[in-house]
Amino acid sequence: MILTDQEILNAMEKGDIKVAPFSRDCLGSNSYDVHLGTTLATYVDTVLDAKKHNLIKTFEIPPEGFILEPNILYLGITQEYTETLKHVPFLEGKSSVGRLGIDIHATAGKGDVGFCNYWTLEISVKQPVKIYAGMPIGQLIYFDVKGELITPYNLKKNAKYNEKIQRPVESMMWKNQF
Repeated sequence: MILTDQEILNAMEKGDIKVAPFSRDCLGSNSYDVHLGTTLATYVDTVLDAKKHNLIKTFEIPPEGFILEPNILYLGITQEYTETLKHVPFLEGKSSVGRLGIDIHATAGKGDVGFCNYWTLEISVKQPVKIYAGMPIGQLIYFDVKGELITPYNLKKNAKYNEKIQRPVESMMWKNQF
């Protein structure tokens, strides 16, 4: 079941959901709007290797905006830091962003219960489009969970994305054994 605006506010009051900075104007009927942070990243190599630590280079979005190009994967970051201690957060693109041909995630739209961090965005575009830091980029939707949770994400010893840094984070697939 998806939480309504009132249930999101109730969960925030209890400390089960945290969004910082928080603005009441960003609360939708059943979601919370998040914004594009100031930093983007691209991979250094053009061919990525799932068994290797693929390095990224980061750069700031200038005040006049930045033009995203097709066929390049950009990693972005949300302005908002979030904590979700008793619900499953899903990050989806806003329809206005999708209508510009911007995808904000390839496959990683679901967070885990216990996700406490900024969201790294996997941004790609269909045609060149100019973007700006601070623009609405997505919306968080929260789902109830059923059953007792054994280990939330933020307490897992093998969680690869627990370091709280306000910059895009590259793939940590290379840490897996395969």
